[in-house]
Amino acid sequence: QVELVESGGGLVPTGGSLTLSCAASGRAFSNRYMGWFRQPPGKEREFVAAISWNDDNKVYTDPVKGRFTISRDNSESMVFLQMNSLKSEDTAIYYCAARRSFSPFSRNAGDYRYWGQGTQVTVSS
Repeated sequence: QVELVESGGGLVPTGGSLTLSCAASGRAFSNRYMGWFRQPPGKEREFVAAISWNDDNKVYTDPVKGRFTISRDNSESMVFLQMNSLKSEDTAIYYCAARRSFSPFSRNAGDYRYWGQGTQVTVSS
C-alpha cells in the first residue's frame, strides 16, 4: 500500500511559479514510476509529467514542456513538480500518482495504482 499527499498548490498570477510536492509513504517508492496529472475545471483528468524510479527518464505533456520540471528524492520518498511561467490554462487540481513497482512508463491515468487527494492550482490573469 502507498499513500500520497500533495502540497504546494495555491493562487498565483500569470507568469508566476509554484512548486508542488508529493510525500509518499508505504512500500517500494524507489521502484515506482511516479506521475503528475491534472484536472482542469469541467474537463477530464490529463497527464502532465512522469519520472522513472531511477530518475533516468522524464516525460512531459507538450503544453508544459520547457516550463515544468519533475524531480524526485528517493531518500525522502518525495516527488516534485516545479512549475514556471504559469498560464491560466494550467489552472486545475493537480494529482500525484504512483505505478506498481517496476512497471514501465505510462501516460494513462488508469495505469496508476495509487493517487493523492489533489492540490488546487489557480492561475489568475
